Amino acid sequence: MSLPDKVKIVEVSPRDGLQNEKSFIDTAIKIELVDRLSQAGFANVEAVSFVSPKWVPQMADGAEVMAGIHRRPGTIYSALTPNMRGLEAALAAGVDEVVIFGAASEAFSQKNINCSIEESIARFEPVAQAAKEAGLRLRGSISCALGCPYQGETPIASTVNVARRFLALGCDEIDVADTIGVGTARRVGEVMRAVTEVVDASRVAGHFHDTYGQALANILAAMQAGIQIFHSSVAGLGGCPYAKGATGNVATEDVLYMLHGMGIETGVDLDAVVDIGQWISGHVGKKPASRAGNAMTAKKTA
Repeated sequence: MSLPDKVKIVEVSPRDGLQNEKSFIDTAIKIELVDRLSQAGFANVEAVSFVSPKWVPQMADGAEVMAGIHRRPGTIYSALTPNMRGLEAALAAGVDEVVIFGAASEAFSQKNINCSIEESIARFEPVAQAAKEAGLRLRGSISCALGCPYQGETPIASTVNVARRFLALGCDEIDVADTIGVGTARRVGEVMRAVTEVVDASRVAGHFHDTYGQALANILAAMQAGIQIFHSSVAGLGGCPYAKGATGNVATEDVLYMLHGMGIETGVDLDAVVDIGQWISGHVGKKPASRAGNAMTAKKTA
């Protein structure tokens, strides 16, 4: 079994984790979350989103969050930027990386943004060009890369096509995202091997949701296919809007527990992340979704 010696974890809780919370999280809490994650050793933190507050009111304070954080040298701070206005805000805020996104499912693209996959990616061309001209890292995220709530299983060729298009736009990293968490290990391996035929494996990331409890197995399958970058969210923050009541992002604590137990280096302090998970969960009013985090906390307080 071929596995990497080291894995990079992209911590997405400040953006992907918090964006669906109905009650507005105080800006100071968001700033502290980003700072605590940086101090725990994450090389990349997805900190904010510059989207219309009409659509994502939780992310309306992105500029204030970026202005308030203490930047840790060597940490990449990312922002989701769906259009030129978002990119301009990201540039003004001094982010290190901008994230664009497109679905691998034609049905998902049509139902959500009323255009084809090709049209949706074409809309990002000026954003990508301006980001690269400004010297920013550019990341492309492929949503519904394994399955779609409208059309079912996503054809591998469609996911590969979007990866190829993102590469042509100049993306430094490309995320293969199982948005609804339906993927299983064999399929993940097939998809990742197909994507890495057109994009170097060192530039491909796995973004798995744990809706059906498959995320850790899928991460293992992706590592076996040569992937060394994964996204996760502390305490499992974030939901799956297409599966009522289901957990969304895989919990960072669970991922770290598995990787460290396998002798794979991450550079992240698991104990610190467990504490962060308990702390932020208290502020959002829910129990952490991390089984490893909850077990470790119970052991410490026993």
